Amino acid sequence: MCIYQFLIAVRQDGNQLMSEDGETTSHLMGMFYRTIRMVENGLKPVYVFDGKPPDLKSGELTKRKERREEAQKALEKAEEAGDEENIEKFNRRLVKVSKQHNEDCKELLKLMGIPYVEAPGEAEAQCAALVKAGKVYATGTEDMDALTFGTNVLLRHLTVSEARKLPIKEFSYNRVLDELGVDKDQFIDLCILLGCDYCDSIRGIGPKRAYDLIKQHKNIEEILKHLDSKKYTVPEDWMFKEARRLFQEPDVADPEELELKWGEPDEENLVEYMVNQKNFSEERIRNGVKKLLKAKQGTTQGRLDSFFSVVSTHSSTKRKVGKCKICIKGAFNSVKIFRKIHDVTMC
Repeated sequence: MCIYQFLIAVRQDGNQLMSEDGETTSHLMGMFYRTIRMVENGLKPVYVFDGKPPDLKSGELTKRKERREEAQKALEKAEEAGDEENIEKFNRRLVKVSKQHNEDCKELLKLMGIPYVEAPGEAEAQCAALVKAGKVYATGTEDMDALTFGTNVLLRHLTVSEARKLPIKEFSYNRVLDELGVDKDQFIDLCILLGCDYCDSIRGIGPKRAYDLIKQHKNIEEILKHLDSKKYTVPEDWMFKEARRLFQEPDVADPEELELKWGEPDEENLVEYMVNQKNFSEERIRNGVKKLLKAKQGTTQGRLDSFFSVVSTHSSTKRKVGKCKICIKGAFNSVKIFRKIHDVTMC
């Protein structure tokens, strides 16, 4: 997800950054500077790379492919009409992360001394496993599936553009369950009813109705026994059980077998890679290395205090700690149920 952001956002004169050999380098610039910013603010990032998508995701991937084909046709029309605004718009929709982009970023992170994990399956599932095992504090992603996979803590807007200045939102998994009054399996069934990447949803059931059904019947099997089939259309050969199992037992590497090490940046090899091979400015790369080294020598707590503000979740009193904010206010955007039912606060 980060690489997609960089390929779309990091541009020069409307085009992606390129090396002299014509290789895209926008993703490397974005990864380099975002990682430095995190470390400067006392954070120790671990990047997780997606593995093979589960077979159940094939339907969603087919839909994405169709949308790309539609965007390609729209781009061709825009080019014929000389419509610069739509040319830029549809070009962005056609951005695709390649295997080479991933390998480039892995090499960069290794040289920066930043650990990464190659997930066998979905990255969000692997992130959740790392959090549950106590290897890391939180999952930082815009994909709310991380909560469905059971991450104890989810941080959204951690990696958005600095220019957008969105407050970081922290979601507590246990607080979500408590506020909704559901257990883990019921929460997974709720997410499936509301729509996920692994199976279709029941046409006609929105957030409030889905929540009411789960509260009343506890699981999808019981819901189907009592559902008005004339009013609601259940997908043919609905694979909700397989989707549920994927959330309950995802394909992840055992966190206990993963060793996460934050090392010193390899300055000379970084310069060789980023300057001599990828045509970045040597001065900028060496300055970036200096920032990394300086950040590692400072006190983490001091930086965290300056990076975050905390909003109390048990009263209306706000306790300011620093310049920015973590808004710990529930707005479960993926499922959208909190906006419909509760004004939930979480810590």
